[in-house]
Order: sequence, then C-alpha cells, then structure tokens
Amino acid sequence: MSYHHILVAVDLTKDSHKILERAVAIAERNDQAKISIMHTLEPLGFAYGGDIPMDLTSIQDQLDEHAKKRLAEIAAPHIAEADQHVVVGMPDTEIHRFAEEHGVDLIVVGSHGRHGFALLLGSTSTGVLHGAQCDVLAVRVGKKGEKSDE
Repeated sequence: MSYHHILVAVDLTKDSHKILERAVAIAERNDQAKISIMHTLEPLGFAYGGDIPMDLTSIQDQLDEHAKKRLAEIAAPHIAEADQHVVVGMPDTEIHRFAEEHGVDLIVVGSHGRHGFALLLGSTSTGVLHGAQCDVLAVRVGKKGEKSDE
C-alpha cells in the first residue's frame, strides 16, 4: 500500500522530532507523500470544568501562540507553514476529524507503550487507533524506565 497524505500528531515534547522523522522516512518511500502536522490544545474551560469565574480567552490565545511557535520549530524544515495545525479540542476527536476532512491515509502518533491501568484509562494514541478510518502508526517513544512527559 502506498500513502499520499500523512498526518503527524504530536504533543510538542522532545519526542515529537522522533515521530516526525519516522513520518518523513515513510513519505520519502511513498513518492514524497504530503505531510501535515498537528497539535491539539484542550480548551481551558474544559480542563477546569468551567468553574473559573473569569474570561480565559487571552490565556487560551497565549497557549495557542506558544503551541504554534513550538510546532513550527518541530516541523522545520520538513513541513510548510500551511500544513502545520494547532487546534483546540479533544486530541483523538480532532485528529479523526482532520484525517477525514483532509483525505489522510496514515496517522503517525507517539506511544509510550503503557500497560495495565494506563491502558484502561486510555491515552491519545489508543483513542486515535480505535476511531481512525485509516492506518495508524504508533511510534514507540521514551527510553525504557524513563518517565513520560504526558
């Protein structure tokens, strides 16, 4: 099978480069398949249950700008600015939506290879895998015994 559009979903940690490198290698083997990269920010109101009696818009905007800057650092020089996306929402839902709307045929995500309760409670990579309408590659990240940034 050949891929035409690869979506790389990253959490902006140091492991994001490793995930992108894997996607770039796959794109090169698939006639320079298009690569899009995205990061999803959870809305602050959702994260705090809407119990904060203040306008979080400016803080959310600052988080958005920081995420865009960090994503550009990770994406350079492989991915054009037009193919870099920071969205607000739940990660697995937004990744699925983007993939369906943009004809993505491979999603590449990082996975820390958790077991037991971490799997039962779920993770972004597990959520992406179970709802995707296309292939998903989970790239193992983090060294053995190293604590995750997630």
